[in-house]
Amino acid sequence: MWHTIIIVGNLGRDPEMRFTPNGQAVTSFSVATSRQYTSNSGQQVKETIWFRVSAWGKLAETCNQYLKKGSKVLVEGRLTADPNTGNPRIYNRQDGTAGTSFEVSAATVRFLTSRAETEGGMSQGGEESFSPIPGGEEEIPF
Repeated sequence: MWHTIIIVGNLGRDPEMRFTPNGQAVTSFSVATSRQYTSNSGQQVKETIWFRVSAWGKLAETCNQYLKKGSKVLVEGRLTADPNTGNPRIYNRQDGTAGTSFEVSAATVRFLTSRAETEGGMSQGGEESFSPIPGGEEEIPF
């Protein structure tokens, strides 16, 4: 069996990189996905879902270097379930209400924010293989 998820959204905060005990890089960041629609009653509804993303190895290092809060990304990966329940992780917010965490282990991350849109000099089309998105101006030179 196999599954994959593709999300497109914006980073909610700067990525955080750490290392496992054996030295492998892991970068974590949150991605907000949004949609807007009109309900049956004619009201505009805005819906945002947050995903916690983990990237590993070389992809983790690249994400940590080029992404920042507000960057638009496409993430392809797999959902990581709570090992005890097989469902999204459930937690209690500071206000006491229940929340869920949708966690994704990234296989590919494409940077969709252009260099002109960020101060960090991020190039279009960065994914682990660093192939440019068609129509992109440059690719990362490594």
